[in-house]
Amino acid sequence: MTELLFREDADLKDCAATVTGINDKGGILLDRTVFYATAGGQPGDRGRILWDGGESLIATTVYDEAKNVVHVPDAGQSLPGVGMTVTAALDWQNRYRNMRAHTLMHLLCASVPFPVTGGAIGEDGGRIDFDIPEGQIPDKAELTATLNRLVTEDHPVSFRWITDEEMAENQHLIRTMSVKPPMGTGRVRLVMIGEGGKIDLQPCGGTHLSSTAAIGPVAVAKIENKGKINRRIRVAFQ
Repeated sequence: MTELLFREDADLKDCAATVTGINDKGGILLDRTVFYATAGGQPGDRGRILWDGGESLIATTVYDEAKNVVHVPDAGQSLPGVGMTVTAALDWQNRYRNMRAHTLMHLLCASVPFPVTGGAIGEDGGRIDFDIPEGQIPDKAELTATLNRLVTEDHPVSFRWITDEEMAENQHLIRTMSVKPPMGTGRVRLVMIGEGGKIDLQPCGGTHLSSTAAIGPVAVAKIENKGKINRRIRVAFQ
């Protein structure tokens, strides 16, 4: 499996790697990468793979069936040879926006104490779907104020690892009903917002900022009715 460097340091912008394969669709496999592959509502990274005498523009990044990271080139790109040493370089502006949005989604999750049924990150922020009983739907202005308070309080964002067995014994940490924790490698990463996770503590394999202040000002854009008790809350950068 590909070594996922972003899980230890999401601020890495590039890395040296070795090409381990080219799949039947022209996807590039590396032994290690800073590229995040589409999962958990976070889009796959884009950027470039460069080698001596060539480069390939990467449109997105996904997982294959074996959970290897596949760097998907734009149409018509040249490809490196298997065994070549390359540099994998992120489109940092795109990644950093996703980091802001993903960290913001954790603050939203922590601020709305109801089961999560889905979520996604977009160009201007993101959204989460919650099962919220009638009469308990949050007020947009109050929720906006809560989120901006958590942002400006500049809480640290960190992580620690637990074993798969510990995760199985602590199912209460799982907030998202539609996405399983990233298990199977023997350990699971817990993302913590605030000292010791006092603001939010849950399993997550995504990329995050190191502080909530870097998210910047936000606003609850819309609260939509998506079912009997399902409510979609959209939050946007300001």
